[in-house]
Amino acid sequence: MLKIETFNNSRGGNAFFKAVTHPLAARAATSLLHRLRAGKVAIYDIDGQAEALAELYDLRSLDLAGCFVQDIAAIGKPLLGQPAQPVTALKESAAQIVFVVAFEADRPISHIRHLLPPGAEVVSLDALRLPEAIVPAGRRYLDPLNFATNFVFFREARGVSTRLVTTNYWSGYGAGNLSFFAMLFDESGQVIAEWTEPVPSGNAAFTIDSRAVRERFKLPEFTGQLFIHAIGAVVHDVVKYALDIDGVEDGKRVFSCTHDANSWPADFYAGLPAPDAGESVTLWVQNSQPCEIPAGAIALNLMGDDETAALDRSVAPFATVALDVAKLLPNAHWPQQIEIAAGKYMVRPRYEVATKTHGRIAHVNVERTDLKPDAKLPEIGNLFGKGFLLPAPILPRAQWKSLALPTPMGRSQEELPVALIIYDPAGKEIARHRCGKLARRDSVSLEIDTILPPDALKDGGHMELVYDFADGGSGDGWLHALFRYENRASGHKAETSFGAHIFNTVLTYKGEPQSYSGRAPGLSTRLFLRLGRGDHDTLCHLIYPTSMPWHASSATDLILCDGAGGEIARERLAIAGSGSRFWRYHDVFDSATRKKAGETPYIIIRDLSCRLFGYHGVLGNDGAFSLDHMFGF
Repeated sequence: MLKIETFNNSRGGNAFFKAVTHPLAARAATSLLHRLRAGKVAIYDIDGQAEALAELYDLRSLDLAGCFVQDIAAIGKPLLGQPAQPVTALKESAAQIVFVVAFEADRPISHIRHLLPPGAEVVSLDALRLPEAIVPAGRRYLDPLNFATNFVFFREARGVSTRLVTTNYWSGYGAGNLSFFAMLFDESGQVIAEWTEPVPSGNAAFTIDSRAVRERFKLPEFTGQLFIHAIGAVVHDVVKYALDIDGVEDGKRVFSCTHDANSWPADFYAGLPAPDAGESVTLWVQNSQPCEIPAGAIALNLMGDDETAALDRSVAPFATVALDVAKLLPNAHWPQQIEIAAGKYMVRPRYEVATKTHGRIAHVNVERTDLKPDAKLPEIGNLFGKGFLLPAPILPRAQWKSLALPTPMGRSQEELPVALIIYDPAGKEIARHRCGKLARRDSVSLEIDTILPPDALKDGGHMELVYDFADGGSGDGWLHALFRYENRASGHKAETSFGAHIFNTVLTYKGEPQSYSGRAPGLSTRLFLRLGRGDHDTLCHLIYPTSMPWHASSATDLILCDGAGGEIARERLAIAGSGSRFWRYHDVFDSATRKKAGETPYIIIRDLSCRLFGYHGVLGNDGAFSLDHMFGF
């Protein structure tokens, strides 16, 4: 496991980590290490980052003349296998090279020039700085907004294509000229394309299509990952996107959508489903680090079982490996779920479920290592009502099956006291299924067909997974579930997963209700809905979840925009509190309006009165469909 900090839940993302693992920084690190190997090296670790840097690059093999620190509290502590010395002892080190482990190092270097050994060369992490075309001058280098990046599962192979869709949401926060720098890695981790392209202003749509990339750069087929860096970002330091996967592979219909990968690698992930009968499950192991993943560093285990099975091969920097779950866990079967020991080597990974006729792709989630059971959760119901809740669609039951699988997402979570509440579109509770205190190893599939009679919710509704402390137990607020849907006629399935939040109350608790930007509470909605191409219709299921009673109904605008971000049409929806609305693009906007919107339209879902939660998908012409939760900004 890499001993680095990528993300801290109280401080956010670690910009130092992003700066030193950026693929362009990794490229420059080859030259830096070559310089450092030219003589005896003194390490000057100003900010305590040398150990983390050594996890990524081979500093321990250098001919070290000593390791030096500025903070007297660090003197004598181990540093790269040596006791740290005060920087005032640097002159006696006989170092030929002094490596200052810091960016923007001119000032700290000026402070120690009188301490340098005679003739010593000074180098710093500024050797890894990105070009000014990517990180412009004028802002602190390690400002997180300089590193608004993400990785994308990207494939153009064996009849299957991928398409990233987003919008210039930074423009709405005052961003000026925005562009995307992109690097495409093939399966071996080699860069096969690299480019920068401008993003139109004014909330314009932005698309990267694997077919267009392959044609533009005259590439062979590829399965790998796309690294993207938003240049000129403001407010948001994460690149959010929707990703559509579409094609036919060896007669198998592959049709899915997923979303951004979260750009900070984690120690553990969970929510990987074991294969059902007739299925295979492939975990896409995509190394997002500039160092090799050693053999044995990636491992799987059944939830609640300490016995692990490890991947017995290494994975090159930025490379992709398809891991058949059954090869490591041959006896795992649905609805069992699997934990992934990822060692901070990869961002939120994708998995692919395949049968002989269909394929779908979804993602696992971060399993928190910092959470402990929260004794206050059972006590705050008088102020927060249902408190943390996780909403998901029940799609129109004549066409689709719907189910939920609660998934433990905290390493210390040994029990899961939950209930499933079912609401009709008007917000009326029509059923409540109490699960009791589920043990960590329990995997209970909650199928709506076994809870409701056949004639209930023909036009759909929604479900909410909530804590249920009636029989005792504890929770940590990180309540998750996998939601799976099946087309009754075609057999095609889609699945998505997410975590609970507190919704629509002005009172706050531990940063909830979350806000898109700024402090809690978040009590408004701005969701992005990408639209299917050609004659593919788009479905959207909007849910108005309420932890406590809020406004009786929403005032929700569906704003149809053309590719440049210009408004074409607007429709108003009123969704009842604790209710939902299932709708289709082609039903809400007529063909003339859709034609006016052009070839790359999208919809912004805006509501100033409440916080909505949304799911979106595309309807294929052959019974295939996709479904995932939406992103907001």
